[in-house]
Amino acid sequence: MSSTLAPTRLRLGVNIDHVATIRNARGGDHPDPVRAAEIVAAVGGDGITAHLREDRRHIRDADLARIQAATELPLNLEMAATEEMLAIALRHKPHAACIVPEKREERTTEGGLDAAGLHNQIAPIVGKLLDAGIRVSLFIEAKAEQIEAALRLNATIVELHTGEYAHATGEQRAAELKRIADMAALAAKNGIEPHAGHGLTYENVQPIAAIPQLAELNIGHYLVGEAIFTGLGPAVSRMRQLMDEARG
Repeated sequence: MSSTLAPTRLRLGVNIDHVATIRNARGGDHPDPVRAAEIVAAVGGDGITAHLREDRRHIRDADLARIQAATELPLNLEMAATEEMLAIALRHKPHAACIVPEKREERTTEGGLDAAGLHNQIAPIVGKLLDAGIRVSLFIEAKAEQIEAALRLNATIVELHTGEYAHATGEQRAAELKRIADMAALAAKNGIEPHAGHGLTYENVQPIAAIPQLAELNIGHYLVGEAIFTGLGPAVSRMRQLMDEARG
């Protein structure tokens, strides 16, 4: 594949799962993740990410169509590599489907998908999504073997897991940043669009945002947490400002 260059403007995808988590804690309809999607669109967000988990702990099936109808922003559907989730993705036709690892007992996605080790399980699902015109993203660790696996699977996008970077300090953080930058460059060189996400905050986002090959960051939990204090619109706007500053 030919190499591709990321756009100068780094896109911001906002994960609205935890608006639904708050709603589900008490039942009922408030706060509505659809309203969150509308706010993200109003303040210049570039996309909506939502993870429909097997246990439906936050986003529910009925939310997906409502989110798609509420704004013109592209929907990035995070999903496990299962037949159930494949059927839902094919029914809703999101802009992109991001295949993530999923364990029922985890609080949040822990680490990246083993695209290399799970090739035979993932390949038919990726093929059916691509045949339906859905962009396919794999949420992976920033490792060469996982980039190579994504290439073999014909994935359109890789989202590099930034959790280790987010939790590291000092020299370890610098090493994690270099690893992510190197793998973003490797993905782009091979025609795969690199994204990144997990654990990004106002304090740590700019070194990641400055990686020139990255096309998109997906950020959720932190922004929903900040929204409690400042409102979702100002929180997204502040993250957008920091990302733009990092790109110069």
